Amino acid sequence: MSCLDFKEITKDRPEKSLTKRLTRSGGRNSNGRITTRFRGGGAKRRYRLVDFRREKLEVPATVAAVEYDPNRSANIALLNYADGEKRYILAPVGLRVGQKVLSSDEADITTGNCLTLKRIPLGTGIHNIELRPGGGGKIVRSAGGTAQLMAREGEYAQIKLPSGEVRKVHVACRATIGQVGNVDFENVTVGKAGRTRHRGRRPHVRGAAMNPVDHPHGGGEGRTTGGRNPVTPWGKCTKGMKTRSNPRTDMYIVKDRRKK
Repeated sequence: MSCLDFKEITKDRPEKSLTKRLTRSGGRNSNGRITTRFRGGGAKRRYRLVDFRREKLEVPATVAAVEYDPNRSANIALLNYADGEKRYILAPVGLRVGQKVLSSDEADITTGNCLTLKRIPLGTGIHNIELRPGGGGKIVRSAGGTAQLMAREGEYAQIKLPSGEVRKVHVACRATIGQVGNVDFENVTVGKAGRTRHRGRRPHVRGAAMNPVDHPHGGGEGRTTGGRNPVTPWGKCTKGMKTRSNPRTDMYIVKDRRKK
């Protein structure tokens, strides 16, 4: 088992005004029926209101603290704006307490500043990228994530995502400079079953260990391979079958992440 050393964390308790109650369903829908299996339990936690939009323009802010967020892999930074307002943002690598950040097209190209894609130099590492202007950052938000601005052509910029996909995004969309912090998160080894339960994940039961009435792979004398390709309890293929079906956005993908 391994864990993070939390050396970047400078504050233990969250800002109370920027948290809210987080309700959990345990995988049940409004009728009380399980729609997502193997969910439930876990440590109680409050949701941190993170500012993914960065729409507070032309107002400088000072980094007051770097905090742990139980709801995501990345750490978060508490900003104190010049007008007295406080907000959370994703903490990028190298962001320090006392540093100034700004959301503006005239801002410097430094870590933590937020600009539109038309104002960011080519080759810059960015994160928390909008997919439509004003919609808030939607992609490249997990720990260690960084995308690269490859090119600009007309109204669209080409961005290389961490998965290897190259995607078109409108130049009016905003992005934050730098790489998402907490890079060592990918090296954590869970190490024990109880730690997974703390995250709200219950044991995942193999289909081959079930009875025929419960799963297509169930039954048989002794261990079996199921006698067919891997499927869900409802007969849907689970390995190797392409599931993407969104022709509306196909035009924005320049290079698919699956094609080398």
